[in-house]
Amino acid sequence: MKNKTIAIVLSGGKGKRMGTTVSKQYLMLKNRPILSYALESFEKSNIDEIILVVGSGDKEFVQHGIVNKYNIKKVKAIVEGGNERYNSVYNALVYIDRMMSEVSLDNTYVLVHDGARPFISVSDINIIIEEVIKEKACVLGVKAKDTIKLSTDNNYVESTPDRSNVWQIQTPQAFQFKILKSSYDKIIDDNIKNMTDDSMVVETVSDIKIKLLEGSYTNIKITTPEDLIIGETLIK
Repeated sequence: MKNKTIAIVLSGGKGKRMGTTVSKQYLMLKNRPILSYALESFEKSNIDEIILVVGSGDKEFVQHGIVNKYNIKKVKAIVEGGNERYNSVYNALVYIDRMMSEVSLDNTYVLVHDGARPFISVSDINIIIEEVIKEKACVLGVKAKDTIKLSTDNNYVESTPDRSNVWQIQTPQAFQFKILKSSYDKIIDDNIKNMTDDSMVVETVSDIKIKLLEGSYTNIKITTPEDLIIGETLIK
């Protein structure tokens, strides 16, 4: 059976650190919403479908103001997110599970991406698609440039890990659907919280090995006002 690849693009964050009332992924970057750039990259990639996860009350705006306006035809559904990032991912996984047959899920792979990362390249998306089919679980990241310190609870240096083994993790993060869905089922059932990314969910409840793939330092997440300035520079 042919493999199926689905991108889950998360667009439900409120952007508290941005200091605006507008969600960060809807802020304008060179006259376009930040989210539109990521969607355009997935539209041009080898991904089969996109499931877009948005905040409560945002469906109509996103459908008409972004998906239709920028001609993103691979968006097959817009689902409402949850209170936390992991709740939003889980809502999308449940939707996919309901829409597809058990047999087809054996050959289904999902890429989870933050909508506030506008500079993901088409080539990196295509590479992670190829790799997840071989590896079953892989994430994009870059090696840390700076020395990293681990601290105690009261902010004293505890240790310094070998920088050559330290990665800054990005998105997309890609998994065989059944691996990611079963991992999320476990953390939801056991009420495990503070899951900051999808690989952490898989690491926490399974022994699946996750492959690290080297991405680009330009694949930044727009989180603070300073990031918008950097984003404007990257656009130029």
